[in-house]
Amino acid sequence: MDDQPSVHGNDRDGQSSPVGRLAATVERLRREVRAAQAEADGRALIELAKGILVERLGCGPAQASRQLAELTAQAGVTPLEFAVEVINQASRDRVSEVTSAFLAATADPPDGHSSAVRLRTAESGALAAQDTQAVADSLLEHALTPLGAEAVAIWALGADGSLALAGSAGFSTAEAGRWRHVPPGVTTVARRGLAERTGQWIRSLSETGLPSIGQHHHSDGGRVAVPAETGGRIHGVLEIAWAAPLEHPPPPIVRQVEALAELCAHTLETYALHHPDGVPLPRVLPDVSELMELADGLHDPALVLVPHLDSGGHLVDFRIHHVNSRFLDPAGRPRGVVSGALLLEAYPMAAGHSELFERMERVYATGEPFRAHRMRLTALVGDVPLAAVADINISRHGGSVLLIWRIEDETARLASLLQHAQRLGRIGGFEENLLTGEITWNGQLYHLYGKQVSDAAVPLEELPTHAHPDDAVAIGRFLRTLLHQRRPASTAFRLQRPDGVTRHIRVVAEPVLDSAGQLYVVRGAYQDISAHHWTEVALAATRDQLAHSEQQASERNRLTLQLQHAIMPPTRAPLEVPGLDVAVRYRPAETQHLVGGDWYDAVVLPSRLVLLCVGDVAGHGIEAATSMVVLRNALRGLAVTGAGPGQLLSWLNMVAHHLTGAVTATAVCGLYDPESHTLRWARAGHLPPVLVRGSDAAPLPLVKGLLLGAVPEAMYEEHEVQLAVDDTLLMYTDGLIERRDRSVEESLAQFLTIARAVPPTLDQQLDRLLTHSRSDTDDDTCIVGIRVA
Repeated sequence: MDDQPSVHGNDRDGQSSPVGRLAATVERLRREVRAAQAEADGRALIELAKGILVERLGCGPAQASRQLAELTAQAGVTPLEFAVEVINQASRDRVSEVTSAFLAATADPPDGHSSAVRLRTAESGALAAQDTQAVADSLLEHALTPLGAEAVAIWALGADGSLALAGSAGFSTAEAGRWRHVPPGVTTVARRGLAERTGQWIRSLSETGLPSIGQHHHSDGGRVAVPAETGGRIHGVLEIAWAAPLEHPPPPIVRQVEALAELCAHTLETYALHHPDGVPLPRVLPDVSELMELADGLHDPALVLVPHLDSGGHLVDFRIHHVNSRFLDPAGRPRGVVSGALLLEAYPMAAGHSELFERMERVYATGEPFRAHRMRLTALVGDVPLAAVADINISRHGGSVLLIWRIEDETARLASLLQHAQRLGRIGGFEENLLTGEITWNGQLYHLYGKQVSDAAVPLEELPTHAHPDDAVAIGRFLRTLLHQRRPASTAFRLQRPDGVTRHIRVVAEPVLDSAGQLYVVRGAYQDISAHHWTEVALAATRDQLAHSEQQASERNRLTLQLQHAIMPPTRAPLEVPGLDVAVRYRPAETQHLVGGDWYDAVVLPSRLVLLCVGDVAGHGIEAATSMVVLRNALRGLAVTGAGPGQLLSWLNMVAHHLTGAVTATAVCGLYDPESHTLRWARAGHLPPVLVRGSDAAPLPLVKGLLLGAVPEAMYEEHEVQLAVDDTLLMYTDGLIERRDRSVEESLAQFLTIARAVPPTLDQQLDRLLTHSRSDTDDDTCIVGIRVA
């Protein structure tokens, strides 16, 4: 290592060696080239400022040069900085806005001038460049490197949606070669930048997983992809790479990048793309005259649109430059009225719900074509909106847009009607336009209705007036499904014709929605099924069998209700117990098919104790009712033994377990002593009783107890409560409080609120509880109440 010559310029030994002298010479020439380039760029800006002074002062170049020197000296800045200030004052362009905003947001004015000089120098280099590659070099050197960026890529957007690398700097030649073309539909950082006008600001490329140029060497750094747009049209994308993660940049930096992207758009608009071998790309987009010839050769209505820009160069509308001979206006206006007008003047509703204008802006900006089936077109004639539905095709050709629409006419509608009638296999086809009220029938459908072709067609909503009254429910369900739920529907009904003939008809229909998802047309067919004798016979047999089955079910439920009401009438005579008011209520289910197994009992035992109980057998129907009778009578018999409520439920559990059919039930059993005013009670999986004392109502403690019939043997815990005068105890089944839309706890809280209001009599209180019950499960309800007098 000691024998190797030094190549550092400040090493005297290294400079004396041939290699050292050569390295020093190369470094000196490189600095001179950079200085010459900077001087050339600065000289171009100074000469431009002199030209502005010549125009503003009306003087010659020499006097303008002297004036520029004097003003520079007075301002105390460099000639280059003052020249940039003169250019900014004269141009009032995007760069001027950016540098002014940067100066307003920056506390250090020299830095602000430095930023302005950088942007103008980059702009000057781009204007002097011979191709887009030179523009990329100028942007990186003069504008982006001071911002910390280390590489830049300029992408050109093709007519087919592809991206071509028009120029790059900071990336290797091999890397640029691999990324010279990105096919349409491939999602990259640059492609993502086209999605929004503000572009994509990515903190770290590796966090997104998106592919892009230089992804292996700059994976941890930040990326920015901003669309290069001018005059409402996107020409490409400016992509910038940083070595470090990119945090949220300040607004002045964002505006600088946007200004550079606009500069790239002007560059891409000016220079044609070239293949890597230097051969120009073929020109594939026709100009306006060629596009007019193309539109005239189409069989569908077509409009050639050119962009209409405001004074700032922003797209605000499209002018209808040409309409072809096939043009068909939704409002029926002639070609001359529409041709030459602005699009939003001729069709102001294009900026409404149809989003037509927004789609055209997108096509013009990106070049990606747009197609839509059955888009609604609306034209305003006076203040009257006239709507039509059409297939839309929008494409960009050069700097113009071609709009093609195919409006549905009478012939197309009738052809579609015939096609769908054949597909559905119907005899009489129809189509009803719900927007205009227009109804189209074929001749067979008039014959089916017994009408003349000159008679008015029957709208779907008037179908019940032409049908048998017994079929009104089926027709109503059919119309709700079709018109409100917007789903295909079918039904059968009896058509009553004006000539007195009744026909069995089957109707099938389907809704048709426009591009906005609104119901537009209903189409379908009627089929006469009267001639199918076997269908009528089978239908009659099915109806007879159904009627017989319903009669049997009705009789079964009637007997079940009679049995239930015979054992437990909804009201009963009051129980005579000294010092105690006892009342019971039973409310059967409103739906007779849900006859349940709820039961109650209140009886004075030989021991002068009062047996109070309520229960609920699982299930419905005759099985539940008979099981309820068995358990109720068994508990009465067992209570005569003098056993406590816990023992009674234990015995009752054995009875339920050995019943046929594996019966399960819940119950509350209590024994009340009128002399001591005490109540001993137990529960088997049932809600505990509620004690109302004064203005308070609360459930008794939740003692342990398994539901009846679940296991052969079970033990039940007892609890004793001391009652006072005017206390009210309520025992009830869950049919009083259960709801489908809330928990048992919420329903119980509502029940306790109602129970706190104590009417004068116990009967009034139980009636009030039934009246204000918010249960919606349609189940039986039992209530037993005692009040100490």
